[in-house]
Amino acid sequence: MREDVEALDIRDVTANWVNAQVLERQIDERIKALADLSDTPLFFGRLDYLRAPGADRAEGAEGERFYIGRRHVHDADGDPMVIDWRAPVSQPFYRASKKDPMDVGLRRRFGYTGGELTAYEDEHLSDPAEAARTSRLLQQEIEKPRVGPMRDIVATIQPEQDEIVRSGLGGTVCVQGGPGTGKTAVGLHRVAYLLYAHRERLARTGTLVIGPNKSFLHYIEQVLPALGELTVRQATVDDLVAHVEVRGTDDAAAAVVKGDARMAQVLRRAVYSHVTMPTEPVVVVRGSRRWRVPAYELENIVRELLDRDIRYGAAREALPQRIAHAVLVQMERAGEAPDDRVQDAVARNSAVKAAVKAVWPAVDPAKLVLRLLTDADFLAAHAEGILSADEQKTILWAKPVRGVKSAKWSPADAVLIDEAADLVERTHSLGHVVLDEAQDLSPMQYRAVGRRCTTGSATVLGDLAQGTTPWATRGWEEALAHLGKTDAVIEELTAGFRVPTDVIAYASRLLPHIAPGLTPVASIRENPGLFEVRPAEGTPDVVAACEESLRREGSIGLIAADARVPGLAAALTEAGIPFLAPGEETTAQTRLTLVPASLAKGLEYDHVVLDEPQAVVDGEPDERTGLRRLYVALTRAVSGLIVTHAAPLPPQLA
Repeated sequence: MREDVEALDIRDVTANWVNAQVLERQIDERIKALADLSDTPLFFGRLDYLRAPGADRAEGAEGERFYIGRRHVHDADGDPMVIDWRAPVSQPFYRASKKDPMDVGLRRRFGYTGGELTAYEDEHLSDPAEAARTSRLLQQEIEKPRVGPMRDIVATIQPEQDEIVRSGLGGTVCVQGGPGTGKTAVGLHRVAYLLYAHRERLARTGTLVIGPNKSFLHYIEQVLPALGELTVRQATVDDLVAHVEVRGTDDAAAAVVKGDARMAQVLRRAVYSHVTMPTEPVVVVRGSRRWRVPAYELENIVRELLDRDIRYGAAREALPQRIAHAVLVQMERAGEAPDDRVQDAVARNSAVKAAVKAVWPAVDPAKLVLRLLTDADFLAAHAEGILSADEQKTILWAKPVRGVKSAKWSPADAVLIDEAADLVERTHSLGHVVLDEAQDLSPMQYRAVGRRCTTGSATVLGDLAQGTTPWATRGWEEALAHLGKTDAVIEELTAGFRVPTDVIAYASRLLPHIAPGLTPVASIRENPGLFEVRPAEGTPDVVAACEESLRREGSIGLIAADARVPGLAAALTEAGIPFLAPGEETTAQTRLTLVPASLAKGLEYDHVVLDEPQAVVDGEPDERTGLRRLYVALTRAVSGLIVTHAAPLPPQLA
């Protein structure tokens, strides 16, 4: 298929060089999408239907056989050999069961080792003599050791996951999922499905995946390309709101106030405070005639624009045309016959421009936010009745700054600027947005994301128990309201595919203290995994635990409180153990990653060594946030977890 595309000759089919460039780019993208992955098989399953799909149940109707794979594959004649996993005819591979065989006589799963076919397993779904059983190949695929970035799960999608993946483009879905339930994979595969089902529409409107940090985005970046989807943009919330250079930080109290949804009201007041009612008429001179628009008529125009509740900048652009229209009405009454060119000329008249500048001046979002954060009187005037005096004092900068470029903006400040920018000019909306690790966003960050999908839909992924910011989401209904998606469907995934039973049971001891209303994850893994809590006398014992883990297959993560990372890095170097930073790809030679606890969210390793749980808790501003951070760290292991501690364990783990 790739060679066919490479052999295309477009010299005689393009009308001009522009068309040729566009077509060449499309061909290049198609070639990239058809990249052959040596360790990725073309198919992983087979369906033998009792009857051809869509045929009636008349006797003698012959069944059909379909091979199911990550990609559609056809032969030299264009006949399909492998059906894309997203096609409707592939759906029974994930949904069919002994109770509901969906007209499937046989489902076959194929097993691979390093890209080579090594096993297969059959289920005769319509045969009443065969009992239902758990697929061994499916279990092995779920429990396979992980080295390198996140990979697709198309061979192991479960029925409850498939329902979410195939939900329609028109609606927003929020997935609450504990550790190891596959919520991130489900979200990415939903994007792949939507691009398959609505390719033309999403090609026009665009898709975006938002992750918590660069390390996480690097970890997931190969999933969609492996499925042939190369057009999805990936970013963090900070990337979206990068109107200014962020060089500063806020303390927790200031960040909470700046992230509060009430700040949107403060900003709206501040933006529209620049509008002043006209007190003087506008006099337009054209030739020997003078046309006068009185102040009361100008005021009516301004009030009408304010009542329409359109963007500040759009109203400012409309104002000169409205004034010009008032002049044209007078011209027509005087017997003249002005046209659109005359109206445009009047709108550009110096007197009209001067009136617009005085009544509806331009607003720079960054300068506006800077004034709010540095001018106590300006903030008080627009936060009255919204923020208390103490809250206003909390967000005011202690030192004055010379200007926007010299200011040490924080991430929360950048979100405020983005809100102000949207009040002035509408933010571009995409067709679909995936928001992962959503529980950590502030209300103002939710609003920033919501602006990117006002005309599209969203997939929101998260776990309330893993909220590790002071402003973490308290409930999904509240979060979805800030996002502007109050009609979203909330789904909960509780079956754990990644974390071993003993590990998730130990971590779940924290749930009553961090998220009492959540259902604990129930691991479906047959392998209980390695789990051990061992006292340690110092870093040599931690290094020894890492060496022990490295003797096993797969990736290793050493997770520690941020403050302890430099000391552990020095100890690993002294012991001659090479290690990576989060997001760097593991290799056969270097399989150990040293992970600060603050960056562990969303990552996974076959074996984890967790250093000093109490230090992880103490590294956060309050105990609940610290226990949530510990919950995240405890649940990063796919096959085994060793907890080492010199200090006593947190009492909540007793």
